[in-house]
Amino acid sequence: MENFLQQLKALSSAEDFLQFFGVPFEQKVVNVSRLHILKRFFQYIRQEQSLDPSDELQMFTAYRGLLQRAYGDFVSSTPAQEKVFKVFQDVDGKQHVTLESLKRTLPMRAAA
Repeated sequence: MENFLQQLKALSSAEDFLQFFGVPFEQKVVNVSRLHILKRFFQYIRQEQSLDPSDELQMFTAYRGLLQRAYGDFVSSTPAQEKVFKVFQDVDGKQHVTLESLKRTLPMRAAA
């Protein structure tokens, strides 16, 4: 298992992970969603309960399937729709700014 974990630790980019696990990908999808794909991949790993850490082949196969699933989420969807990161989860990715909060940011005018 140490060998598999060491290899995983050496991976740093979405392309590295996709190539390591042999998952075919389109570069344009990765260019737009690389961080989202990796975050979703690690979310799926955390949800996985039935993996035997001593079985490297099972781990590789399971991780490959989870990465394919994570990548697939962004082939037919967008990061904003998938809401992986908190900014997209909060009020559908929209920020609300009130008129009063804008007024407070303006410099005070001297009384005339």
